[in-house]
Amino acid sequence: MRPTMRRSTEPRRRRAAALGITALVVTGGGLLGGPAQAAATASVAVDFPTHCIPPPIAGIPPIDGTTTAQITVDDATPQVGDTVAVTYTVVVPAASNPVDLALPADIMTPTGKVTLGGAQSGDVTVAGPKKNPPVPGKGAFPSFSMTGTFTVTAPGAITLSPGDYNIHTSYIMELDTPCTVTGPPAPVSETVVATGGGQVNERAVQLSAASGQAGDEVTVTGTKFTPGAGITVAGRDGDAQTGDTTTATADGSGAFTARLAVSDPDTTGIVAYEGGAWDAEKGAGPLAYTVTGGGEIPDGSQQLTTTVRAGTLSMTQAGDSVQLSGVDFGRGGASTGDLRTVTVEDFRGGPAGWSLTGKVTDFKGPGGARISADALGWTPSCATKPGSPSTCAAGSAGAVGSAGATLASTPDGAATGGEFTVDAGLSLDVPAFTGAGSYAGVLTLTLT
Repeated sequence: MRPTMRRSTEPRRRRAAALGITALVVTGGGLLGGPAQAAATASVAVDFPTHCIPPPIAGIPPIDGTTTAQITVDDATPQVGDTVAVTYTVVVPAASNPVDLALPADIMTPTGKVTLGGAQSGDVTVAGPKKNPPVPGKGAFPSFSMTGTFTVTAPGAITLSPGDYNIHTSYIMELDTPCTVTGPPAPVSETVVATGGGQVNERAVQLSAASGQAGDEVTVTGTKFTPGAGITVAGRDGDAQTGDTTTATADGSGAFTARLAVSDPDTTGIVAYEGGAWDAEKGAGPLAYTVTGGGEIPDGSQQLTTTVRAGTLSMTQAGDSVQLSGVDFGRGGASTGDLRTVTVEDFRGGPAGWSLTGKVTDFKGPGGARISADALGWTPSCATKPGSPSTCAAGSAGAVGSAGATLASTPDGAATGGEFTVDAGLSLDVPAFTGAGSYAGVLTLTLT
């Protein structure tokens, strides 16, 4: 008996910034903001009490003051499922330059959160560019804006209130001045009214920080992804993906946690998605993220870089024919043999696993005689080369048939790939009085 094997494969598939030191002093007084008003229908500037902690190096204790801020959106009447862009502008910060030293331009990077209420709850992470005018000694701290996005998940009035914010400075030293809302939430500054829409992508991500030096890790957590799905977490620069990527696997509830090292100064946001490429229907984000500095090259040094290129998913076979043992007319029984060894190489990199399946045709003999494809069974085995990120699992022993069966596979995971050898014992159950002669069927293996 000579089952001929055929193969089919389907591959699945900047610059240095000045370090900084500055201390911010909070101004006292100001009006206290009132409670959020769900009936607000237009963007207004609001005042709210703020507690700021200047950098310890400034030698200034925490001071309570007042922040004036305003929230605006690009769409005040979205549909459920739409993405709304949010701008958080601190019109009058609760801070000023406490020292006589003037601060240069473009050393301050703001980050913060906008609080959602009403028909939808949660926080929107926002971040601003490293851009500011020079601040004279003892001068007023300038206004700044931060942006972010959120996906509408429920119809009705959604309120937006200013939340906590942080001012990171890069001048001589890297320092932070966090300012928190006293007695949150702050008053409502903007209200959007959402109407019903189509199916909502409820996948969501959160960041442990909205900024960091080049090379810092940020913890990314996600919810409501497909349980067991491979997740790619990546930096974004507008519509383009940057070189900052990592992978994770969603647990049984669809949640995941990943740590992303952000080194590319072009990264301005972070996304997470299922599959091999960004898809807004199967992803979440971007959440704003700012690279504030670090990664500078000291004088007399050279930066070395290299690239690891992703490969393909492929397989090879040790041969294309198998001679099964003969059986006697009138007795029949098992006609046995061994599958030619199949070697699988998964050099793609990324979260996707692979599956190797097989199906067989009927065995054709003399005079139109046939042995059913369902009569062929196998006992698969699979070995993983040491050092491979994935571990392969053999398929179940049993009939192959024309419908096919799994020979071996590896699961999706945070890191996949490797080299694998796949074998199987073959057994064709020949009926006792099958006509004498030679029979042949075709076993086709498919790698996906």
